[in-house]
Amino acid sequence: MQHQQRSQRRVSHNSDAQDIVTLLAPRLAYFAGVARTEHVTRAAEQLRIPQSTLSRALVRLEKDLGVDLFARRGRTVALTPAGRTFLSSVERALGEVERAAESVRADADPASGKVAFGFLHTMGSETVPGLIRAFRADHPRIRFSLVQNYGEAMLERLRAGELDLCLTSPVPDAPDLVARRLDEQRLRLVVPDDHRLASRKRVRLTEAAEEAFVTLEPGYGLRRITDDLCREAGFKPRIAFEGEEAETLRGLVAAGLGVALLPPPAVPRPGVVELTVTGQRAVREIGVAWLGGHPDTPPVAAFKEFLLSRKGKLLQQSSPQPGPGENVSPSGD
Repeated sequence: MQHQQRSQRRVSHNSDAQDIVTLLAPRLAYFAGVARTEHVTRAAEQLRIPQSTLSRALVRLEKDLGVDLFARRGRTVALTPAGRTFLSSVERALGEVERAAESVRADADPASGKVAFGFLHTMGSETVPGLIRAFRADHPRIRFSLVQNYGEAMLERLRAGELDLCLTSPVPDAPDLVARRLDEQRLRLVVPDDHRLASRKRVRLTEAAEEAFVTLEPGYGLRRITDDLCREAGFKPRIAFEGEEAETLRGLVAAGLGVALLPPPAVPRPGVVELTVTGQRAVREIGVAWLGGHPDTPPVAAFKEFLLSRKGKLLQQSSPQPGPGENVSPSGD
């Protein structure tokens, strides 16, 4: 019973606090204006409201607070000690509101606004820098807040309003998100250069059924694709290591810890051979996603349109030279 009563008191206190904020917020600027000028008529002129409206607002404010904020002296007013205390906090609060307003206006500016953009780790070395460089050729002042993470974490940040757009894989299918497929990457079976399959150019995934795999951690899109492809090939991969970054996995393959299914590297890695997987559609689709039902600021709309225009050529870039046993397509897939 006591716990229930305390909870009820907390709810009542929170409700009272919300009520007083609702009552006071519209009048704070009026109060500050009169406090600065110490004259109701001049304050009304500066605030561009009728003097009668301002006077009534001040009376209601004092009534709601239960204290006198001003001492009236004819047409002029002077702050009481309570008024001076209140003004100090009000000016800080109004300053914060002004800075917040300036920030959101700046972020939405068509020429110099901000885009919060997320992307996969494997997109960070070549693809995303190339995209931003190309976009900024026509929008040189637009700013970016960049987040590099795995797919599920970026989708959570989209839903939380922390990101405007993200490049992710697999392309999400969720009722609250909008997603568009932009491109795909052919995955390779990466093996050590002294591996029994290293002299091959192509391999079926079933031929690696007995191998140890190094993979990304559960929750990463590439890990899900790896598990699905192995299951489709008739086996469950034996996991030797779970990591967070594709190039770390390549290094571990070179060290002989296992094999891996990975997208093409930006730069050829010594010590490994990358084999084309046949018999299955071993690809990962790359798409752009955003939260549905939310209007875009002009800079976000411009960057979204740019990304959508890259459909089918998102990953076009100079391809690494093939190493022994590699078959690297001209498009970098």
